[in-house]
Parts: sequence; structure tokens; C-alpha cells
Amino acid sequence: MADVLFVCVHNAGRSQMAKALFNHEAQQRGLPYRADSAGTEPGLGVHREVAQVMREIGLDLSGELPKLIDNDMVKSARKVVTMGCQVDADKCPAVFIKGVEDWGLPDPKGRPLQEVRAIRDTVRRRVSSLLAELAAARQA
Repeated sequence: MADVLFVCVHNAGRSQMAKALFNHEAQQRGLPYRADSAGTEPGLGVHREVAQVMREIGLDLSGELPKLIDNDMVKSARKVVTMGCQVDADKCPAVFIKGVEDWGLPDPKGRPLQEVRAIRDTVRRRVSSLLAELAAARQA
């Protein structure tokens, strides 16, 4: 069971970055939270450019495989975050689940590394804020 479920269409870019960053930072902070990720139309693997920019910060996504979202994943997560589904709601209907937060991020597939790094850094900031929120709620 994941505390947070990150969702995008292909589960090959944004949601994979978010999951890896969340789990890494939660562990670094000593927080008991865990994230998972999934997609509505899973790709065959993590996008090459995404794997490269994540390796640059010490996170290896080479063993990750995109997976299909299912109802059990959604029901068991405390929070569901979509990565840009407002833009592509037909392919990512998870945005219509009550209480879902959409981060509105562009798909990194095929983009220059400079843009993929910017997307990664935005995901990193948002993940850090989300973990701070979860930690604050835990102490309240």
C-alpha cells in the first residue's frame, strides 16, 4: 500500500520521477511514507531522457517498469497526484477521481535534456512540499 500514488498516462516519465524522488526524500528525512506510480496507458519502459536526468542526481530508474493503474491502487492510497492529466483527460481519466491533485507538468518524452531537468527539478520541489505537508499533519 502506498501513501501517495503518482499517475501519468504512460508511467514512463513524470510519475516515475515523482515516485523515486518521494521515496528517496522520505527515507532521507526518516519519514514512514512510501509512494508508488502507475499509468492509464503504460509504456514499455522509462523514457531514456528521464532515466538520464535522474541518474545525474543519483537515482537509478533502469529497473523500473511502467504499470497499469487499478482501482485497488487508488483506493489504498492516502493521496493521488496526477502529473498533467488536466491537459490529456481523455487518456488519463484519473483526474476525475474525487480529491485528486493535478500538478500540470509537461510530458518529458522527447524533450531536450535541459527541459527534462527543469521538469525533474519542479517535481523535486513539489515532492519536497508534499512531504513537508505530510510530516506536519503527522505531528498535529
